[in-house]
Amino acid sequence: MKFSPVPVVSVIIPAYNAESFIQETINSVLIQSFSDFELIVIDDGSKDQTIEVLKTIQDARLKVFSYPNGGVAVARNRGIAQATGEFISFLDSDDLWTADKLEKQLEALKEKPGAGVAYSWTQFIDLEGNLLYAQDPVFFEGNVYAQILVGNFTANGSNMLIRRQFVEAIGGFDSKVRPAEDWDYTIRLAAVCPFVLVPQHQILYRQTFQSQSSKIDVMEKSSLAIIDKAYQVVPPELKSLKNQSLGNTYRYLTKTCLLHTHNDDDIKYASEKLWKTIRFYPKFLLNLEMQRIIFEVLLARLFSYQVSIRLMQLLSRSIPIFSNKFLLLVNHD
Repeated sequence: MKFSPVPVVSVIIPAYNAESFIQETINSVLIQSFSDFELIVIDDGSKDQTIEVLKTIQDARLKVFSYPNGGVAVARNRGIAQATGEFISFLDSDDLWTADKLEKQLEALKEKPGAGVAYSWTQFIDLEGNLLYAQDPVFFEGNVYAQILVGNFTANGSNMLIRRQFVEAIGGFDSKVRPAEDWDYTIRLAAVCPFVLVPQHQILYRQTFQSQSSKIDVMEKSSLAIIDKAYQVVPPELKSLKNQSLGNTYRYLTKTCLLHTHNDDDIKYASEKLWKTIRFYPKFLLNLEMQRIIFEVLLARLFSYQVSIRLMQLLSRSIPIFSNKFLLLVNHD
């Protein structure tokens, strides 16, 4: 099969110690229904068998570059420097795409020449690739600056297809705000170009469930830095959204805490994040998802963690309103 000397799309995969999933991730790109792309893998100083796995893949579109470890943001920027396509998309080394991801997003951008970014919806999977839950559909298009400030509805860094001119316009990923550099990057894109939606779940984002309180602390610090950075440059009419951005960040952190709960101390930690959610944006109390989260946290605080797990399981079986993905303790267990 012959491919264009200058491909339409550049796909960039940063890979660090990615031997477990890199083959499956790359296969999800190679089987795309749109085939005129280059696949750039940036080996970010891997210490495992990542390079050996990559050497077994025979496809003219695959290009591998190795560098000392610099982190995901630096690796993506190195990939951008190597890219030649008119459109650029990023894919993390353990995530997957449906086979029509590039085709549908490219069609969406070509149908709306003024748009700079196409995005889709995400399904969340576990280490074995089993579906955990699907992102609730969002329908933001056009000028989405206000919506992305409030929260990253694109969900992850494996989603967007971006016109090269806007990648060049905003500069690279900011390594100083890791691990939430995806959100910062998306905010900066929304400031310079319209978005367009492909209303399909096309991204399979892999989640792990180890204890991660230290990582949550890092995520909190990074997210707060991004919010402060973003609101230094927003127009005056959007500055009033800052408390909603903070509340939404703490709501996300509360949910993440619950997903990684293993004991009573973890529940106390989730309670702290929940209180900050309500303090920054009390209107979340009217949200059904938030009400379920509050119920879970209160139940776990009133009883022991193990007792609350059993109670939540009983409720999820007997009362329809509780049979929901937001029962995070039940899903986690």
